Amino acid sequence: MSLNNIPALIEKTFPIPRRFKSALPSDIRELSKLLTNNRGERPLSYLGRPNYLSAYLHYFLPWNLYRLCILLPSLNLNLSAGDKITDLGCGPLTFTSALWITRPDLRKIPLEFYCIDRTASVLEAGKKFFTALNSTGSPWTIHLINKDINIKQPKSIHHDETNKSSLVCAINFFNELYENIPHYNTGELQRLAKRAALFMYNEAAKDASILIVEPGIPQSGRFISLLRSASMDLGHHPASPCTHTEACPCAASLPHGQKKKWCHFAFEAANIPKSLQRLSAAAKLPKERLVFSFLLMTAAASKSTQQGIRIISDAFSLPDDLYGRYGCCAQGLVLLSGKKARIDELESFSFIKQSDLILTNNIDKKSGALIMELK
Repeated sequence: MSLNNIPALIEKTFPIPRRFKSALPSDIRELSKLLTNNRGERPLSYLGRPNYLSAYLHYFLPWNLYRLCILLPSLNLNLSAGDKITDLGCGPLTFTSALWITRPDLRKIPLEFYCIDRTASVLEAGKKFFTALNSTGSPWTIHLINKDINIKQPKSIHHDETNKSSLVCAINFFNELYENIPHYNTGELQRLAKRAALFMYNEAAKDASILIVEPGIPQSGRFISLLRSASMDLGHHPASPCTHTEACPCAASLPHGQKKKWCHFAFEAANIPKSLQRLSAAAKLPKERLVFSFLLMTAAASKSTQQGIRIISDAFSLPDDLYGRYGCCAQGLVLLSGKKARIDELESFSFIKQSDLILTNNIDKKSGALIMELK
């Protein structure tokens, strides 16, 4: 299945009667407002409304699929035949579908998915789309679990001690929990992160991986940094995007006047199918980039580090005709500095070897980051 065919497959799987099709852009725009600015007006079962569900399937599902399809090929998920995967707040089986698209090596391996969401119609739509995606059949077993998830109850799903998952994932799930927490209320965000870490830990097998993907906004970055720390307290170790197991520099307190950064990754949306771009423009929600924050934790017994820096920002201008990008490494937050052409060669999520850098021993006054120059 090519990514270019996704919008057409969605249209074929979820056709909209002609008399309702003209309302799709406005329904998308209205749903977007409920998901962002008008969160307080959003009922818990908002995707149970047919027009909102249709808007989600035709607009948000493909965009979320494209984000995951950028990310998943780079992750070592260590899945084997017979493994179980728990997907918290799965929506229309977005993760399961993205995994099928991007990991052809797993398509013939029997895997068992526990897809949990509070809206039955969303689960059924996801199962229908996944079936259309692999029309020749699949050895994957999909369990739809229509249930509201309460992370204050660490054992509220269905697994017992002998039936836990090799992978627990939460894709665009926790943002609905922390979106109303004020940015300055770090204590409440930290408490939520600890509850979330414990909840996923209790769903995971001893040697499991845990994957969290959230919108690439500052609050998401703060939450993921705190979640990383809470998960490490439970014995898990960061596998990606982190290059180290030291404290997250994005969670550190900075002196007054220094601007805190957040870990996120942005990719150009130039290759998105024209039909989806036209629909996005009609809804007045055009996208030029795909942005997300994420964290993959593993239960590896030994800590491993990579001697290098992970790019975690866009390029921006600096004095003296230089350009820069922020990066993360075991020494903390780093500002990579160089000529525009050299900085533009780097991409979001790039890994830069220490040997390709020169440490200047200078500190960026704006962020408190160590300044390094690209060779």
